[in-house]
Amino acid sequence: MRLGIDVGGTNTDAVAMDGPTLLARTKVPTTEDVTSGIFSALEEILNQIPAGRRPAAVMIGTTHFTNALVERKGLTPTAVLRLALPATTLLPPLIDWPAELSDAIGGFTFMAQGGHEFDGREISPLDRREIRNIAKQMRKDGVLAVAVCGVFSPVNPVHEQEAAVILEEEIPGIQVTMSHQNGRIGILERENASTINASLAGLATHTIGGIRVALEKQALSVPLYLTQNDGTLMDADFAAKFPVFTIASGPTNSMRGAAYLSGVRDGIVVDIGGSSTDVGALVNGFPREASVAMELGGVRTNFRMPDVLSIALGGGSVVREIGEYGFVSIGPDSIGYRLTEDSRIFGGCTLTATDVAAASGLTQIGNPSLIRSLDTNLVSSAIREIKTQVEKTVDRMKTTMEPLPVILVGGGSILVDDDVNGASRVLRPAHADVANAIGAAMSQVGGQIEGVYTLDNMTREQALDAAKAEAVERAVRAGAAPGSVEIVEIDEIPLTYLPSNAILIRVKAAGELIDVGN
Repeated sequence: MRLGIDVGGTNTDAVAMDGPTLLARTKVPTTEDVTSGIFSALEEILNQIPAGRRPAAVMIGTTHFTNALVERKGLTPTAVLRLALPATTLLPPLIDWPAELSDAIGGFTFMAQGGHEFDGREISPLDRREIRNIAKQMRKDGVLAVAVCGVFSPVNPVHEQEAAVILEEEIPGIQVTMSHQNGRIGILERENASTINASLAGLATHTIGGIRVALEKQALSVPLYLTQNDGTLMDADFAAKFPVFTIASGPTNSMRGAAYLSGVRDGIVVDIGGSSTDVGALVNGFPREASVAMELGGVRTNFRMPDVLSIALGGGSVVREIGEYGFVSIGPDSIGYRLTEDSRIFGGCTLTATDVAAASGLTQIGNPSLIRSLDTNLVSSAIREIKTQVEKTVDRMKTTMEPLPVILVGGGSILVDDDVNGASRVLRPAHADVANAIGAAMSQVGGQIEGVYTLDNMTREQALDAAKAEAVERAVRAGAAPGSVEIVEIDEIPLTYLPSNAILIRVKAAGELIDVGN
């Protein structure tokens, strides 16, 4: 049996899954400190589970680190050390960061000798004395975390590794992020991702420690996992080192849950919450990854992120009439978690998307007598606007004109009927309102590799086989049962701008979590 918990901005959802069977489910308000809400959810779920049953593992997805980055709160004083000289001097570290975010982490940047060419040859040797001098300056500056980024480190990480050892020797307790561990080819975006990760390290250690305390209070001595951006799991120790991998885990949990509940492996998922709607595409049962650099808190990054479009539409979105001709606006403001207090159908004074959905007959909720006076033209216009926004977003996520299955999940899925333009069929699986927690509970363990291979000394097939083997090995090291691991995604890009017949290969593998009841 597994417990899945998803911490959203409004609610913390939790489920207990025994194989494919849902044993228990609950929703509790999300708390500012996160762990209090998790404790409450655990308490309610454990009270619903049959006596004598105990979970084998707990899987958690959280937006806590995303919020810290967006709000510029709780970030660790962080330095960036780039190993590249004499190259890359025209674009120094943090050059494209918003000033307020750079200031929030301290804005400490250093450049040193080192780095490699695309084929692993040194640009310049690493100067260990130079690194020690930089470390002493970091210590004087009060730096608590550092991101180390070398040119083409995903191809040859040795300089990053050597620099990290020196930094840890000179600054005891420093938290070091090496860019080859969490980014792709492209130095600025990889460096940015590593710096964000380093700045979240202190908060991650504190938050995961708090979650462990919540488990201990419930007498749960079981493995703890966090969900990643790509829809797979990582153990808590790994998550404490790489919190950046959790940044978009909310939408991916919902998408994995939608795939699990509906049985659809290729389609569009529409997750409608209280304040926003996330729309993403499923490919082979996993969220489609973004193919371009993504922005986090105003910073371009290139680590794995789901291709998700978000719009300000949810069950708590405020509905307003515009002018005298029946036009309406939906949002972008929302009453969110105050829906059951402030919306008209629950006795409040604010007209929301949930009110018009109830008035149109899409759902039965609250006290219908409180919305009988709503103008029918206003209700019709609002429902059309909601439907139009959803259909436009679905259309933007499709890569062909062919209709695809559309899976509606989330508590706000009541806002949309079953006639969605561009959908081959519309599915509303049972328990869709806790699809996020189910997705967390049923997630697999993944491994991913990205590398540049020179085809002068090997064939394309040999390069692909080597990448596949490394991806499978990484999945097994992360906790996947060896016999269950499958290759779920392969991407190869010829690098025609480089000599030596080079090719960039990305491979993703995934398998079932070992030694945990499915």
